[in-house]
Amino acid sequence: MPNFPRRKKNPKPPGVKFARFKRFTKRRVDAAGNIQPRRGIYLLPNAFTTAALFAGFYAIVMAMNQRFDQACWAIFIAMILDGLDGRVARLTNTQSEFGAQYDSLSDMVSFGAAPALVIYEWSLRGLGKLGWLAAFIYCAGAALRLARFNTNIEVVDKRYFQGLPSPAAAALVVGFILMMSDPDINISARSVDWLSWTIAVFAGLSMVSNIPFYSFKDVNFKKSVPFIVVFLIALGFALVAINPAVALWPIFLVYGLSGYAIFLLRLAKGKPVNIVSLDQGPIDKDERR
Repeated sequence: MPNFPRRKKNPKPPGVKFARFKRFTKRRVDAAGNIQPRRGIYLLPNAFTTAALFAGFYAIVMAMNQRFDQACWAIFIAMILDGLDGRVARLTNTQSEFGAQYDSLSDMVSFGAAPALVIYEWSLRGLGKLGWLAAFIYCAGAALRLARFNTNIEVVDKRYFQGLPSPAAAALVVGFILMMSDPDINISARSVDWLSWTIAVFAGLSMVSNIPFYSFKDVNFKKSVPFIVVFLIALGFALVAINPAVALWPIFLVYGLSGYAIFLLRLAKGKPVNIVSLDQGPIDKDERR
């Protein structure tokens, strides 16, 4: 049987088989021919934000499993992590617009959806439509609070928050659950369902109000203080450590009412109660609340 010569395939030049992947390795070049750095995200501050997001998600899972104490503590942990990510970004000079937006989305889960679901599962479910309506008012208030902050950040007096900050509102809600669930108090959720409803609605409406809440941003921590101040701070930590579940909620309740006291005081003195001012300097965009 005759053998016919086979047609030889044209050899591919080196690198042709990887041509389809070139678009992933191609570097951007500007008009002057300089290679532009690849876009990326900073790891350290966004790791704190991701941890806060996980804490909020964990709180939702624990609330669905009727483990409300763990759900509440997870939200408190999210508060600590949320306070650290912006400061870490400023200390390491890793601020970015991506980090700011990511932080807002994380806050919506940890301080918006999670507390609303926790208090609904704990106490508001038995109220029917009024129960989930109160939970929705709180959740919508947190969303509107974060959206307004992103748009008004340049014009709000940095000494005050415009409306109750979402972490403080979350602490007001879950702190009440922790206190009522403490073995020393042990009050049934059904016996305080209307009080829970009032707290959820109050926190939701306070977030979207124009009530000024002190931000503590003008406190100079580098300034020397009398010795008694340090002693009082240590005493405060000791009192909270005795029973955190009972001691935390009154602290956040006082802060939640302090804004209304500031509002009435400024109104009585004839001072403007609107804290939106174009005369203020630019505020750090990475400080999400």
